[in-house]
Amino acid sequence: MSDKHLEVEVKFWLAELTAVRNQLLALGATLAKPRVFERNIRLDTADEQLLQKRQLLRVRQDTTVTVTFKSDTIHLPGSEAKVREEIEFEASDGETAVLLFQRLGYAPVQIYEKYRETFHLGEVIVVLDELPFGNFIELEGEEVRIKTAAAQLGLDWNKRLLTNYLALMAQLKAHHNLPFSDLTFANFASQPFSAADILPLAVAC
Repeated sequence: MSDKHLEVEVKFWLAELTAVRNQLLALGATLAKPRVFERNIRLDTADEQLLQKRQLLRVRQDTTVTVTFKSDTIHLPGSEAKVREEIEFEASDGETAVLLFQRLGYAPVQIYEKYRETFHLGEVIVVLDELPFGNFIELEGEEVRIKTAAAQLGLDWNKRLLTNYLALMAQLKAHHNLPFSDLTFANFASQPFSAADILPLAVAC
């Protein structure tokens, strides 16, 4: 497996993003991609074989269309981050990409949405995510650099998340017995539920 296809990352849940955005800029981070709306479609077989293997097949639409496959977590000795194989490429048309996968036996099974703003802090990719159930910061890069960036941003490493947004959605759905699975702003518009119900804040005291 090529190292270039390995994704090494951690997430943290935050009450709001303004302070951490200001801290990023104060540290000299550069804006790589302005805030943009994302709509993601998760695809799987009828009996969800990919989910059972903790794999992900996704078509993402923002300013471009990106097709992504992610493996189950890879456990590297001594690692404290989430490591997965990630293979992705751009497609010219999202509907056509979904149709192609449908012909291969993979159908849309879940939708999730967010707003994302992307920064570069040295060699670390930092994204600020606004989801229907809360705000998150994600750090991606070499693990030692991720830890340094987290400390610079005042994030409590012990509260890092090694999961994904769909797994958090599943936890929240089970916690509140929600009648829906799609992580969309419309579904949460009239819901008082948030990540605060299941997660600790990541800002260090």
